[in-house]
Amino acid sequence: MMDSQCSSSVGSRATLGGVGNINSPLVSSRIESYEAGEKKGISDVRRTFCLFVTFDLLFVTLLWIIELNVSGGIQEQLTKEVLQYDYHKSFFDIFVLAVFRFAALILAYAVCKLRHWWAIAITTAITTGFLIVKVIVSKLLSQGAFGYLLPIISFILAWIETWLLDFKVLPQEAGDEIRSYLSVQSAPDREPLLYPGGGPVSEGQFYSPPESMADSDEDLDDKHDLEKPIV
Repeated sequence: MMDSQCSSSVGSRATLGGVGNINSPLVSSRIESYEAGEKKGISDVRRTFCLFVTFDLLFVTLLWIIELNVSGGIQEQLTKEVLQYDYHKSFFDIFVLAVFRFAALILAYAVCKLRHWWAIAITTAITTGFLIVKVIVSKLLSQGAFGYLLPIISFILAWIETWLLDFKVLPQEAGDEIRSYLSVQSAPDREPLLYPGGGPVSEGQFYSPPESMADSDEDLDDKHDLEKPIV
């Protein structure tokens, strides 16, 4: 009887150990999938930011092309503003500034997936300083509506990009990362107990405690009392 108790207790411990071994691969697989998602994916809010950076370049380019066409023909004005570049009169440098913002921000936040504001701080500071100096020194304001429109639009778009990244992209991604990490950490508490093979539990995995000798003696006494003839 003692041997059967020892073997049953050993079997139950092995079963519990098997359950723990089954749960640990499930937790590790969740952690691996979380790390893979962090490396490969790009969040929706970051994708929106990159889309707005692309809109910045396309909108400034469209305004510059309209300005070239209004001023007397695209080919003639391209020669005048690009080949015969004059800082005081040309809008070409504002277009180049938009290309610089697009290339730097897409490289930093779409390709390299940076999680810091230093890249956009550099682009916004360069854009702001250049536009302020150009408006003060150059003669753009005497060239009609585009002399006002292109610098103002470039300035506003650069600062909207800064606001999007600093107040939307980085805080939301940090919050999502914390929530994902906490869900992975709490996975062992919520994981159901699975047994080896995924099938039904066999009878050998459980045991019933043997009846004690005292209980068996009491049962025999009860039987003898019932078998006595009633006088």
